[in-house]
Amino acid sequence: MNDTPRETERDDEHRARATRQAPLSPIWIVPIVALLIGAWLVYDNYASRGPLITLTMDSADGIEAGNTLIKTRNVEVGQVESVSLSEDQSEVVIKARMKAQAASMLVEDSRFWVVKPRIGREGISGLNTVLSGAYLQLEPGQGNEEARTFEVSDQPPVAPPGAEGLRINLVSQVGNALSVGDPITFQGFAVGRVEQADFDVDTRQMHHRIFIESPYHQLITRNTRFWSTSGIDLRLDSQGVRVQVESVEALLGGGITFGVPEDLPRGATVDPDTTFTLYANEEDARQGTFDRYLEYVLLIENTVRGLSKGAPVEFRGVRIGTVASVPWNFTAPQPDGRDRLAIPVLIRIEPQRLGVDELDLDAWRERFDRLFVRGLRASLKSGSLLTGALFVDLTFDAQRDDEYEAETFAGHKVFPTTSTGLAQIQSQVTALLDKLNALEVAPILSGLDDNLATSKAMLEEVRKLTASMQSLLDDPGTRELPGNLNDTLKTLQGTLEGLSADSPAYRELTDTLDQVERLMRDLQPAARKISDDPRALLFDSVDTEDPTPRAPDSRSQP
Repeated sequence: MNDTPRETERDDEHRARATRQAPLSPIWIVPIVALLIGAWLVYDNYASRGPLITLTMDSADGIEAGNTLIKTRNVEVGQVESVSLSEDQSEVVIKARMKAQAASMLVEDSRFWVVKPRIGREGISGLNTVLSGAYLQLEPGQGNEEARTFEVSDQPPVAPPGAEGLRINLVSQVGNALSVGDPITFQGFAVGRVEQADFDVDTRQMHHRIFIESPYHQLITRNTRFWSTSGIDLRLDSQGVRVQVESVEALLGGGITFGVPEDLPRGATVDPDTTFTLYANEEDARQGTFDRYLEYVLLIENTVRGLSKGAPVEFRGVRIGTVASVPWNFTAPQPDGRDRLAIPVLIRIEPQRLGVDELDLDAWRERFDRLFVRGLRASLKSGSLLTGALFVDLTFDAQRDDEYEAETFAGHKVFPTTSTGLAQIQSQVTALLDKLNALEVAPILSGLDDNLATSKAMLEEVRKLTASMQSLLDDPGTRELPGNLNDTLKTLQGTLEGLSADSPAYRELTDTLDQVERLMRDLQPAARKISDDPRALLFDSVDTEDPTPRAPDSRSQP
């Protein structure tokens, strides 16, 4: 039986109401939860990931996309995502994803460099990357401005941006070029490093940026001089042989050292980024102190072999200047009145070497003009017999023949010169040869013949005398003379032994001398009496009475 349209409509409404009231099936809960978790993970991953940065470097040696890590303090803070070439193919462009915690480290002065095995003057580093591979090291900066593009260095920085110290600039010629990392020493002690080295094509100069660690940066003052060191400085000049040895590190790769010259005060400290000149050696650095000088030209008519740039100019042993160029402007025309071709040598008179504080160059120039009139002359002398190096010696020539006449050469005043020591010896030898040529040889030779004849006769007499002496010595009596003399000496010795203190003869002689002494004492009164009254030998004293005659004694009769 067919349903009516009204019943059919009523059934459809009933089924729709039943469908709206049916509960959700539990099987749909799991997919919904999984979908929500996945969405949350995607959101969390997107929200927690760090910024994307761009790194540029010259070569991608050791860098791999998806494998090379970025670390700081040995903690992973990022990873390289892609490595490609730049549009002009001049460098490598690296895209790296950093972690969120590293976002605050990415500022304008942050630094990146490649860590890989290295062998250098400091030793071996990066051995832990032999198995794990190279990685990029991040050094956070101290700035406040964020950055997302950085340059990757192939060498680690010398000092962190926040390190205490002083960064200054050095300018030098190409021959004094240094490498990044070369040491800066002070009296052999390392106090800093070279951070950057660039070459300026326009000025053809090297520009170095160096870092001096604290507290050694206080040694840098206005009067500080910097010069290159090669480890061993061997120099042969007019002052002899000089050897100076730096540290072992400077010996292997060179470096820079500095100091204040003895003639200058220490000076005030300098500000960061101050520029200094880097000299080739210590002598050039010391010469750079004397920046005010007088220039003169020496016209040397003798050889200048052994005279070099930098040779001293001395006055009686005191250095007052330096040779600036040998030769100097050789093609310039010679002054009028000179017959011989002279070699021009440029010298500098440096009054600052004498400790002059207030220097008036005009007054010093006038002083030298007066000294030229009084006989001040320059000459070349040997400073070392070992090296053969020459120096310029200034002295007063008292035996000068000509008066001083001012001359100029290529716009410079000519310093009057005198003959060198070698030229003086040559002139003396020439004068001696002239005197020898002027001697009359014939009279000298005839006199020499007479002297030889006389000498021959004298030698003949000496020969005869020698023969007579030989015959006398050969006589038997002469030969017996030594034996007789020995016998006489023995007899004399026996006689002297008989007069010894213990011998009887010596005692008898002593007694006899005692008796003679007593006799002399007894005769002294009589001798004085006779000396006072010579009549006493014949007469008695006048004060005594006359003697009375007496009869002869009977006993005296016969």
